[in-house]
Amino acid sequence: MAVETRSGLVRLGAPGSRVTRLELFYDLVFVFAFLNVTSLTGYYPSAANVFRCLLVLGLLWWCWTGFAGLGNAVRADQGLLPLVGFVTIAATFLLALSIPGAFGERPGGLDGPLVFASCYFLVRASQLAVFGWIVRDDPARLRRWALLAVLPVVAGGLLVAAALVPPRIAHGGVATALQLGFWTGALLLEYGAGVTLGKAYWVVLSAGHWAERHALMVLIALGESIIALGLSQKFVTSQLPLTWPVVVAAVTGIAVAAALWWAYFDTLAPAAEQALHATRDPTARGRLARDVYTYLHLPIVAGIILFALGIKDLLVEAADPVSPPWGEPLGGFWIAVLYGGVALYLLSLVVCGLRALRVLRWRSLVAVAVLGALAPVGARIAALHALLLLALVCVGLVLWGTRGEGSRRARVRQVALAEQEAAEVEASRWRHEHL
Repeated sequence: MAVETRSGLVRLGAPGSRVTRLELFYDLVFVFAFLNVTSLTGYYPSAANVFRCLLVLGLLWWCWTGFAGLGNAVRADQGLLPLVGFVTIAATFLLALSIPGAFGERPGGLDGPLVFASCYFLVRASQLAVFGWIVRDDPARLRRWALLAVLPVVAGGLLVAAALVPPRIAHGGVATALQLGFWTGALLLEYGAGVTLGKAYWVVLSAGHWAERHALMVLIALGESIIALGLSQKFVTSQLPLTWPVVVAAVTGIAVAAALWWAYFDTLAPAAEQALHATRDPTARGRLARDVYTYLHLPIVAGIILFALGIKDLLVEAADPVSPPWGEPLGGFWIAVLYGGVALYLLSLVVCGLRALRVLRWRSLVAVAVLGALAPVGARIAALHALLLLALVCVGLVLWGTRGEGSRRARVRQVALAEQEAAEVEASRWRHEHL
């Protein structure tokens, strides 16, 4: 699988390949897409819109998974792949632009749901076309690929039906339920087929590339939370002062984001990658890659996005002279988004640890229980005080967990460092001989 295809148009990947700069360029579009996902709910806060946010995020994640799979199977920056990638990423950008109108709620201009469905189909179809080219000489995988190729057509049709059918046969809450039902059907179809037809999709040549790709997406989501905290036109135009409550809110928000980073990247990310490397059987490796990364990293990213949604505009409220210095109480809805997002993130890390390492991160479960107990209090106190409570729990979890992991943490980090040093030595040797 590590050799060049006969035509030279597509160069296959190799077991030791890593993420390319072109793939990082692709991810920049998803930064913008995540911003639009939070905007979808931020301007119209409701339970239905939170569900819409998660549905859109699920389909965006599935599009991104296709890019990750392509980069693992082929060299994304070689042959014709850059051209295919540029066309596909343009469609992804249009997909992100259409998110605010994806549910048919904006009059004027192009039909938002139709643009979203068309771009989604184009992105998925182009990815699957490359996979079809790769497996064209393998009859068994080609048959599974043929079934996979039908999915974007059906999913896109369900998205179009979600915009056209409900307004014609129902009104109000019934129409909303039907619309969300069509979207849910499209999402379940894609993810369900991923389980039944996984052998055609999850063939992980490079465990390092696969793990790094998903870790970078977690990092991008964390960056989205920092952007959500600090991005405000009023601060840019100097309409709001930099006050002590703003300083406290900024430092506290960064502390939570840093704690979330530590909970994933300190030991779980390198340990999961090591487990993927150690899984030699292709079928078992594909299942592990699917379960831990494709499926379980989705709620990890969703939790970060919900956290970003919960802290959006907190600095503006803290600086606004009209608002109380520490902000208005968040209330039940927003505290559920803020604390619930962090709880979802931590629970997803627990399940990842169980699936990849057979280790129960029980301290994270304690932190989730504490957040659940504090939520009613957080809903009634000032917004920044609620954020301070969240920071205390997250930072406390990191300190407690780091101290409690002991020798297991040291072993995982030592193996990761040894691998990094070995790769650096080999790269230096090659450069000395050839450059």
